[in-house]
Amino acid sequence: MTTEPSATEQLARVKQYLLNLQDRLCEGLEAADGRASFVEDDWRRAQGGGGRTRVMTNGAVFEKGGVNFSHVFGASLPPSATAVRPALAGRSFSAMGVSWVLHPHNPHIPTTHGNVRFFIAEAPGEAPVWWFGGGIDLTPYYPYDDDVLHWHRVAHDACAPFGERVYADYKRWCDDYFFLKHRNETRGVGGLFFDDLNDGGFERCFGLQQAVGNAFLDAFLPIVERRRDMPYGERERSFQAYRRGRYVEFNLVYDRGTLFGLQSGGRTESILMSMPPMAEWRYAWTPEPGSAEARLYDYLTPRDWLAELG
Repeated sequence: MTTEPSATEQLARVKQYLLNLQDRLCEGLEAADGRASFVEDDWRRAQGGGGRTRVMTNGAVFEKGGVNFSHVFGASLPPSATAVRPALAGRSFSAMGVSWVLHPHNPHIPTTHGNVRFFIAEAPGEAPVWWFGGGIDLTPYYPYDDDVLHWHRVAHDACAPFGERVYADYKRWCDDYFFLKHRNETRGVGGLFFDDLNDGGFERCFGLQQAVGNAFLDAFLPIVERRRDMPYGERERSFQAYRRGRYVEFNLVYDRGTLFGLQSGGRTESILMSMPPMAEWRYAWTPEPGSAEARLYDYLTPRDWLAELG
């Protein structure tokens, strides 16, 4: 029987991976942008822990982007972390993760988001309870089938070593999670989402988390290269700003990571780093039938992209 690493060992190994992942993501994104660099901001949380926020603005490709690491701990889990696990309420906790969001200038390049995270909850005289969460998702404004297919192929291949149902299950979970109920539409074309993962032991779950985090640059950067030089004008930028409003709505109304950060006393500037630099709301607006803008709405519903486009 394989012995599970201690809580201290688990935290140390995951933290080392996450800090390295943050470095690799920033290096890859800076190289893709070609002009801007991430500015680092270290911060500390009064109740315990802190983080390393890195933000890029006004690059050649990225209007705004952030790649954040945080490790916070405290005496009692916030309500957002015990919503699915009420038995853990009142336990002390340690939570760490890397989250990233990229908002490109060019509306033909999608906005994208990802995160990978790890929690341990402890109580005197009881075994620690740990779990992983994370995922990657894509939010296009002017969708292209080859981009969507590439994105989901990379996501599928990242999950394949961990079981034939993993991609399908996490893809469906992503569609369900990133769904704006008040708009009756998905936030984008999905990807992967998982939470409360502890099935199969620490090594398997940690391996799956790493596979998802490591897949992001392979999934996203080829899309950037295909679309970065496509022409656009004020019409496309205006539509991008309008659709960014949906991104804001989801993050403020539904996102569990945003809620956890605010409830746990995290750094507000880092938590709200995910917000776009500009967004727009219009009253009762609908796109012109048959327009490029109207085409997006055919993509804002759960679909089997690999079967349809492959």
